[in-house]
Amino acid sequence: MKRYAIDILVKWKESPRRKPMIIEGARQVGKTWLVKEFAATHYKNIAYVNFEEQTFLRSLFLTDYDTDRIINAISAATHVNIIPGETLIFFDEIQEADNGVAALKYFNENAGEQHVIAAGSLLGIELHRHTSFPVGKVQFMTLNPMSFFEFLDAIGEDRLTEIIRNKDWTTVNTFAPKLSEYLKQYYYVGGMPEAVLAFSEDHDWEEVRDIQNEILKSYDYDFSKHAPADVVPRIRMLWNSLPAQLSKENRKFIYGLVKEGARAREYEIALQWLFDGGLIHRVNNVTAPRLPLKSYEDKSAFKIYALDVGLLAAMSGLDSSIIVEGNRIFTEFTGALTEQYVLQELLLSYDPYYFAKKNSKLEIDFLIQKSGQVIPIEVKAEENLKARSLRQFVADNESETAYRVSMSNYRLESWLTNLPLYALETL
Repeated sequence: MKRYAIDILVKWKESPRRKPMIIEGARQVGKTWLVKEFAATHYKNIAYVNFEEQTFLRSLFLTDYDTDRIINAISAATHVNIIPGETLIFFDEIQEADNGVAALKYFNENAGEQHVIAAGSLLGIELHRHTSFPVGKVQFMTLNPMSFFEFLDAIGEDRLTEIIRNKDWTTVNTFAPKLSEYLKQYYYVGGMPEAVLAFSEDHDWEEVRDIQNEILKSYDYDFSKHAPADVVPRIRMLWNSLPAQLSKENRKFIYGLVKEGARAREYEIALQWLFDGGLIHRVNNVTAPRLPLKSYEDKSAFKIYALDVGLLAAMSGLDSSIIVEGNRIFTEFTGALTEQYVLQELLLSYDPYYFAKKNSKLEIDFLIQKSGQVIPIEVKAEENLKARSLRQFVADNESETAYRVSMSNYRLESWLTNLPLYALETL
C-alpha cells in the first residue's frame, strides 16, 4: 500500500532546517508501518526502538540527555551502526519512556545531524500533560486514516485517482458509476490500514468488520489502561454516543445524548481525553464567517466526528447488505456517514469550522480558509441539490467561491461549484 504522508517525510529528510519529527495519530492508523516503509526506501538502515516492547530501554533518558551516550546505547540495543544521514533513528511508543519527549530537544540542539522520528499511540495525551515539552525544537505531523484516493490506490485503481487529479471532468463523468460504487465500499471499509489491506486482498466484508471491531475493542482497552479511573465510564458513554450525535439533523454536540441530564463540566475531561488520543475530531462553530476563522470560533458550540468513517459504520452496526442497496448508504442516518467522510477529506489540507446563525435555520456544514477567502462548503448526500442555506450565505457575505459536494457530476455555476464527493481531494 502507498501512504501519501511519505512525501511529507521526504521533504523533512531533505530540509536543511530539519528537527526531530513527532508523528501523532490514533492507534492503528499505520504510524509504525509508515516510518519503516520510509526508512526502507530512503535510508540504508533504521535503528528501531519500541519502548512498549523493549521495557529495559524506558530509563534511557533518566540519567541525563547526553546524546552521544544515548546514541551508543541505541546502537548497542538495535545492533545498528548509526551514521548521520544514512540511519533513521525511530523511537516508537515514545510516551512509554521516561523523559522521552523532552529528550528530543537535545537531539535537535546537540545532534542535529541525526535523523530522528518519534511516534506513539495516545501520544497526544502525553504531549497535552507534559511538563517539559521541547517547544520549537521538534516538528509535527498528524497521520490520519487512509484517504479515499489512498483506498483507490490500494485496490488497484490508481489510474482513476490520476484522472480525478487532472480534473479531466469529461472522463471522470464517464467513470462516475464506478467511482460511486468504490465510494460506497470506502464508507463501509474506511481507512484503517489493516481493514483496507484485508479488503484489497479478499473483498471479505465480514473480515473487514471483524478487524474494525477488534480495533474498537483495543480503543476500549486503552480507556481503562490509560485514562483516570473515575473518567473511564464517562469516556465510554461519550464514545458510544457518537452514532447518536451524528444521526441528528443538527449535529451540534448535545451532552444529553451521552446521558440524560448530563452537563458540560461533567464530560469536559472525557471529551478532551478522546480528542487528545486522536479518536475524535472536534469542529467548532464560528460567530462570524470572517478571517481568520480561528479568531471567531465559539468553543461552546461544536460538532464531534469519529476518527474514521469505517469505524463509525461499525459502531453503528451498519450491515454490509447496504452496499448493494442503491445509494442508501450515502443517506444512512441522515447522511452522517457522508458528512463524516467529507470532514476526513477536508482534514487532509484544512482546519475546518462550521457556521450556524443564531435564531435562524441557516447552517453551513463546513467553512475553510483558502487563498485569502472564507469558503463555504455544503454537503449533500446523493444528488439532492437544494442549497438554500448556501445560497443565502453567499448572498449575505458576497462570497467569491462556494462549494456544494454531492453525488452529482462536476459543474461550475455562476455562484457555486458542484464537486462530486469522490473528487473532494481536488478541492
